[in-house]
Amino acid sequence: MATYKDIQNWIKENYGFVVKTCWIAHVKEICGLPVGTVPNRRNKTKRINPCPPNKVIPITQALKFLGMI
Repeated sequence: MATYKDIQNWIKENYGFVVKTCWIAHVKEICGLPVGTVPNRRNKTKRINPCPPNKVIPITQALKFLGMI
């Protein structure tokens, strides 16, 4: 299983920008992958920084390439 850093590095190499880890977690949740919860999260049901729609496809491509989905 790839780490968040692996996903960030793959996206930076292939798309030229760095994604936030909270965006990766949001896309993983959308794809039905298990996501851990952090103790400092304010609200368990609402995301403060959801993934922007234009970043979902690159993150999904990275997850596919790295064999997570």
